[in-house]
Amino acid sequence: MNMRAVVFAYHNVGVRCLKVLLARGVEVALVVSHQDNPNETIWFDSVADTCREHGIACITPDDPKSPELHAQIKALQPDVIFSFYYRHMLPVSLLELAKTGAYNMHGSLLPKYRGRVPINWAVLHGETETGATLHEMAAKPDAGAIIAQTAVPILPDDTAFEVFGKVVVAAEQTLWHVLPAMLAGHTPRLPNEIAKGSYFGGRKPEDGRIDWSQPAQAVYNLHRAVAPPYPGAWTVLQGKTFVIGQARLSSRNTPDLPSGLAVVDNCMFGVCGDGRALQIHQLLADGKAVAPSELQQLLAKA
Repeated sequence: MNMRAVVFAYHNVGVRCLKVLLARGVEVALVVSHQDNPNETIWFDSVADTCREHGIACITPDDPKSPELHAQIKALQPDVIFSFYYRHMLPVSLLELAKTGAYNMHGSLLPKYRGRVPINWAVLHGETETGATLHEMAAKPDAGAIIAQTAVPILPDDTAFEVFGKVVVAAEQTLWHVLPAMLAGHTPRLPNEIAKGSYFGGRKPEDGRIDWSQPAQAVYNLHRAVAPPYPGAWTVLQGKTFVIGQARLSSRNTPDLPSGLAVVDNCMFGVCGDGRALQIHQLLADGKAVAPSELQQLLAKA
């Protein structure tokens, strides 16, 4: 069948999945995206730029629940509505405008990690696997039937940024492989057993504050989950905020050192509650790298 789609999209997943639709011959009648937030570090690709390249109409309304947007989409008579990393829940009244279904691409292996920033949460919790799931949209977030999903590994030293790169590819593969069945009118639907899964909310920069009494693995997971380009895991010393840019779990035990930042043999460490430490390869203050000698001087004043 010919498929006419309205696409809600943002971020790298939005760009890649939009390109998959075009490559599979889907008619994209309209793209709904976001205005970039001036207070956010924009390290990802632009859906709006992609639309300009392909001559696709793209709008950025403040409210996806507005009557004006509802009327605009209704007039287009879409067969399907897709959401690819769009940041707002879409109302059921909008989803019902799609003749054959409305689908979202989520950055986890549903039913695990429903909700916000699923990749960051998965890394924080020490998961060894995550992925991308295409699912039907419903009134509850990430609760509709599963259409298809693709898994990717989370390696022990992967940051959330690195995992996100894998999930972008997984999202592209998921959509590419299932679209022929959807175009043929044979969309698979698997149960999404949300009672067996988990749900998490959003995260704020202040959630990255390090509790040095925690075991080293927990502190390392926090660092990996929020490492740059995310806001980073941070700590305060002498009234100054330090952000860990790069670190690894250290094989050196440090039972004789107090928890927190330390300098040993001109190397920087974060000493944790279990006597183990992170070796810090890059420490940032006000966005600039801090040398071990600078940190040593500050520690001497503490």
